[in-house]
Amino acid sequence: MSVLSLKGGVGKTTVTLGLAGAAAAQKLRCVVVDLDPQANATTVLAPDGVQFTANDILTGDRPVAIGDALAVSGWGEPVRVLAGEPALERRNHPPDGHPGRHHVRAALAGLRDADLVLIDCPPSLAELTRNALAASDTALIVTEATAFALAGAQQALDAVDAVRSAHNLRLRPAGIVVNRFRVGAAEHRFRLDELIAAYRDLVIDPVLPERSAVTRAQGAGVPIQRWPSPGAREVSRVFAGYLTLLTTARTGAGPFSKGASR
Repeated sequence: MSVLSLKGGVGKTTVTLGLAGAAAAQKLRCVVVDLDPQANATTVLAPDGVQFTANDILTGDRPVAIGDALAVSGWGEPVRVLAGEPALERRNHPPDGHPGRHHVRAALAGLRDADLVLIDCPPSLAELTRNALAASDTALIVTEATAFALAGAQQALDAVDAVRSAHNLRLRPAGIVVNRFRVGAAEHRFRLDELIAAYRDLVIDPVLPERSAVTRAQGAGVPIQRWPSPGAREVSRVFAGYLTLLTTARTGAGPFSKGASR
């Protein structure tokens, strides 16, 4: 699953980490592929003994095998990491105009011992994100309830559709997660209503509430599921629901997403 957004700062990495923590809590084997040159997911997951990064597996001539590049995260054995690094930015805008859009797909083809693979994409729709989409079964779009939410979601969905048509017929949108939602903010309610009106079947219910526990857990390098506060428990329940929704949809056992409701 690719986790993507049109711009930075909307919580794309937060959603990736929340799902990884939910998977670990359910004893699922999860791999986080950090394709973001900022490598924030790698920083929080703090993998031990990193020898190779995502940049190494994307090398065209003699790429490193995915099994050699994965490292166990600081969260424990259930979560492994393909680390990101700033050098990935060169692959986001290839100077020769040839992005090698199947390099991630080819690398992940060698991965056999994972129940869930989460690809944390860069905060743009450039080549690394398109490469991730070409390797994914599903794409989860993250946004906030702001004036740019509707246009950003549409552009992300357009990118998913373009990659599906050209490179990956199995790709489909997993849904739209609305992050850092404040129930008491009239602007947030208005923007959520806009999203629901446009994409009712894709807006995932419930929205993710804004809670300080999220940034505190990330700063401490632990999953939100282990942070001791009521806000953390609330957010953890939301992510557990998301994981159930997304994994049951993958196996065809239930609806893929449901319209948001209040």
